[in-house]
Amino acid sequence: MIESVTRLTVFALYQFTVLLGILLLPVALAARRIGITLPVDDLIERLDSAYDRTAA
Repeated sequence: MIESVTRLTVFALYQFTVLLGILLLPVALAARRIGITLPVDDLIERLDSAYDRTAA
């Protein structure tokens, strides 16, 4: 039961960060023009690997 709740929570967080990354795309593009990078891709990769660990 706890494993399924954990898996569901990690999946929801993963989906939320993907949505956040899509919504922040214009901000990220503007920030990149002035030399600032946002760490959204690192966050998505971390949650992807966490979800893979819980799904296995």
